[in-house]
Amino acid sequence: MKIIEQSVISKSRINPAEDGVAVSDDFICVIDGSTSKTSRRHHPTLSNGRYCMTLISEVVETMPADTSVEAFCELITARIRSVYADEDIPRLKEHPEERLTASCIVYSRQRSEVWMVGDCQCLMDGTLYENPKPYELSHAEKRIGVLERLIAQGHSVEELCADDVGRAAIVQDIIDSMKMQNVTYSVADGFPILMSKVVRISVPHAPIDIVFTSDGYPFVLPTLKESEDALDRQRTNDPLNMRTFKATKAFIPGNNSFDDRTYVRFAVQGGTQA
Repeated sequence: MKIIEQSVISKSRINPAEDGVAVSDDFICVIDGSTSKTSRRHHPTLSNGRYCMTLISEVVETMPADTSVEAFCELITARIRSVYADEDIPRLKEHPEERLTASCIVYSRQRSEVWMVGDCQCLMDGTLYENPKPYELSHAEKRIGVLERLIAQGHSVEELCADDVGRAAIVQDIIDSMKMQNVTYSVADGFPILMSKVVRISVPHAPIDIVFTSDGYPFVLPTLKESEDALDRQRTNDPLNMRTFKATKAFIPGNNSFDDRTYVRFAVQGGTQA
């Protein structure tokens, strides 16, 4: 396997990305650390999302070549849980919004499989594979309803990008729905991963090019440039993310984008892959 192109870009021009890429001889992984929705922190200098991303990276870069998807999920769960204090476990069990949380997508060279834990994206043979959170669209629709009413009252798009009142209206809904993580959808958070919601895809043939992205790309296309160009068009034509792409947040002026974004395109060779 060979990486053709990759990019990790923070949504912020100040803070580092909570996305990341982990690579070994046998695995390629894109990790999307979840931005904290509360003030609880598990590391003195890293955000929760970035800390969770680094923990998963450590696992991917060192795990055996024959690791299965089940073993991978057990390994990342154990690594995240290892940084929780024992006395915090009851609290974190009741308050998932305070956990270290991430989504990730992995290619296993030996098993010729793609694994999706949580909300990431894969483009392969012209087919887009996704594993979205079940509540995401309903939250986005509620936010859009708030914005539509404000626009009808005379508020400008520019004003609402600078102060996304629609986002503020759904923050508590997002926190409430996090109680369902690893109950109705899968994430990595230090608690047992809901395996029935982990997507496993067999790579159909080799050679083949595969694209992995985090959900910071509204449109996943065969090259990084095409995907970046599509993102730029979205920013220009629908900066509130309420028409051509429905999201739970807007492009904030001064930021690089509405979310961190990671793109990796790699080639899987035929025969003995190297």
